[in-house]
Amino acid sequence: MGDNANGPGMNRVKQLIENEIPGTYVKSLMIGGNIITDTINGFLMHPTDQVEYACNLIQSDPNLAQGYYGIGFSQGSQFIRALGQRCSTPKMKGLISIGGQQQGVYGIPFCNPDFLEFCGAIRPIVTHFAYESFQFLVQATYWHDALNSTDYAHRNTFMADINNELRINQTYVDNLQALEKFVMVKFEQDGMVIPIESQWFGFYKPGQGTVTESLQESKVYTRLGLDKLGSEGKLHFLSCPGLHLQFTPEWFVEHIIKAHLK
Repeated sequence: MGDNANGPGMNRVKQLIENEIPGTYVKSLMIGGNIITDTINGFLMHPTDQVEYACNLIQSDPNLAQGYYGIGFSQGSQFIRALGQRCSTPKMKGLISIGGQQQGVYGIPFCNPDFLEFCGAIRPIVTHFAYESFQFLVQATYWHDALNSTDYAHRNTFMADINNELRINQTYVDNLQALEKFVMVKFEQDGMVIPIESQWFGFYKPGQGTVTESLQESKVYTRLGLDKLGSEGKLHFLSCPGLHLQFTPEWFVEHIIKAHLK
């Protein structure tokens, strides 16, 4: 959100991987014909269309024909997961989610209802607009109404589908279970993602917006087949000190490249 494939942040990540693993082919997915369109699409192009666009990009790239590791940052994390679930060819071998919202969000960035009463009071209003007037916004597609799971499953236009909330899509399950590893990074002082547990695929327990549950306690764990990855030791949960996406190059090299890409 607010970045593009050729931005300084993405270029820095690309350089770190290429420097640490010489000869590695790294492709930043530009959703649109230029950096302006790419940036705008992060707000206005529905994730389903973004995933389809990205699928066409990787399928037309011979360097990726034998498979690839997908790395996503913030909202790009759930989008690239959807790419692996929906775009079966070429095969996604591994998935790395850095600061992603894997079960969505139920809170305005930097407005924590645990500390400010207003932040809790505004949630139902945001839910109304996310599922009605502002469905065109990308960020509305991963707004997860914690108070009404049925309403969320039927009215959310993206997150509920890729998490198998309404029905079991076996292709999603099969593609996730084929991963060699699924790495999730949570930022310990993150104020952008509410609840913070969503970065590790956790969320609020159904029917309320205060008490959270882990991925392993949620129904998504089995509905997406992640329990199989867990039993095989293929789920990796990492913590990074700092705010949203605030990691050092040294941390990325040590904990992501050396630990999970080499």
